[in-house]
Amino acid sequence: MGAQPTREREFEFTEADFERVRKLIYQHAGIALSPAKQDMVYSRLARRLRSCGDKTFAQYLQRLERDRSEWETFVNSLTTNLTSFFREAHHFEILADHMRQLTAKEKRPIKIWCCAASTGEEPYSLAMTACETFDTLNPPVQILASDIDTNVLAQGERGVFRPERVERLSPQRIQRFFQRCAGSSGGELRVRPELQRLISFRRINLLDPVWPVQGPLDALFCRNVMIYFDKPTQYAILKRFVPLLRPDGLLFAGHSESFMHAADLFRSLGRTVYKRADSVRG
Repeated sequence: MGAQPTREREFEFTEADFERVRKLIYQHAGIALSPAKQDMVYSRLARRLRSCGDKTFAQYLQRLERDRSEWETFVNSLTTNLTSFFREAHHFEILADHMRQLTAKEKRPIKIWCCAASTGEEPYSLAMTACETFDTLNPPVQILASDIDTNVLAQGERGVFRPERVERLSPQRIQRFFQRCAGSSGGELRVRPELQRLISFRRINLLDPVWPVQGPLDALFCRNVMIYFDKPTQYAILKRFVPLLRPDGLLFAGHSESFMHAADLFRSLGRTVYKRADSVRG
């Protein structure tokens, strides 16, 4: 069944409206929405209709076409930001080993790009991993944290988290890397400024023709991003990753993602970690 106007819904939402949303978000952000996302699209964009004072989805979509300032909010509304500290923990263990090997060879800053930073848990996990690996709050690491959603990026850059967001972290990590927010009645915690100094937050749309990213990178975390793109879009992005990564650099994917269709670009090392296909095997 397609998206149909119903008496229960506050706004008329037709099949044509849904298909228009799918086309616009694909063109603008590369996100391929499945037909199963109809209810999600309605619930998230209905908030924008109320805020803008539009009476129908057709009216809102007309606004979107003529008002470029609404695009950012439109994309923010439809992006999903599920994240947690040290999600898929084995990746951070692999990264720690990789950093040790790199510094054993040469002394230089290690550069990492986290291209789905969301509210900051992942880049801060990368920063904590670096601090633990080198046993200092000033490790030789530079982290670029990006996302297409400006709202979550602002939260990440602020570095303040409610207690339930850090409850799975060990007491040792909380004590070492967080500070209590002064005057907070909710027990909020702020990451230490030393961690924040390791990270630069920036909005980047992976579909943009130019990325403000300075390579070469030692590691690239692109986890749970590709699932929103179709295969041709995935391949195009992966192709652009190749020259940004050092020959021995690592690409980390999400647990449900596979880049087998891009075997000419990246080869699997197992556990959703990849190397450039043209790198020396080993």
